[in-house]
Amino acid sequence: MIPVLELKDLHVLLCGRHHQDVELVKGVSFSVYPGECLGVLGESGSGKSMSMKAAMGLLDNGFHVLGSARFQGEELLGKSAEELRRLRGGQVGIILQNPMTCFDPLYRIGAQIAETFAAHSSWSGEDIRQRSLQMLEKMQIRSPEEVLEKYPHQLSGGMLQRIMIGIATSMKPALLIADEPTTAIDAVTQFEILNELLRIKLEHQTAMVFISHDLNAISRVADRIVVLNQGLVVDQGDFHHILHHAADPYTKLLVEKRADVMRRYRQMLAGKERTYA
Repeated sequence: MIPVLELKDLHVLLCGRHHQDVELVKGVSFSVYPGECLGVLGESGSGKSMSMKAAMGLLDNGFHVLGSARFQGEELLGKSAEELRRLRGGQVGIILQNPMTCFDPLYRIGAQIAETFAAHSSWSGEDIRQRSLQMLEKMQIRSPEEVLEKYPHQLSGGMLQRIMIGIATSMKPALLIADEPTTAIDAVTQFEILNELLRIKLEHQTAMVFISHDLNAISRVADRIVVLNQGLVVDQGDFHHILHHAADPYTKLLVEKRADVMRRYRQMLAGKERTYA
């Protein structure tokens, strides 16, 4: 089976003055298959988001990308900006970290949804409106007609994140990239978002790359986990492997922190630790 996305020996260099380039991603390789979720785990600056941005053509001319990034067997590196733009939002859906900054504050939600749908389909204006309403209902957004008329600042971060997921999945992409999608929202909404991503993966056999620094979030959705540290893949395997057989010190530290949080949580539930005087 051909991977939906395959990175091979991917390098990303930040072009500096006097040809003093800084290597940010140092030979990253991984793949993801239909119906599979690959979790990419790492702290800020580890290269996890940078790797995916490089593959999808989202870096500017200040970066130099080497290696290979293949989508359904076709090389992405070297494609024109227009070719990659058509790919993103169509066959590849992207969910970004902070929904508050991903919508233009000057335009209504309905206009922004319509712009995306029009760019990747031949639907009429009425079709776009009906599909927009259906998408909002599917994402459990109340009063969808009213929401289409609202501006981004009038909606909560959780609502905007659900709308972003709805937009990203409406074109039935072969690949969904979720870059820290639960970071800027509350715990209850995080739970709902993770459940929605699981549903999408199972119902549509969508390949998914879930990028996060949160081991708990990744453990809920990922079939396999790749751990990045300082631009290198330092560990990989399923959640059981990461939890019990991680070889890398950084991965072990993440696991220990998670275990400490869960131990404290169980103590509080058992009433062994008083939380107030």
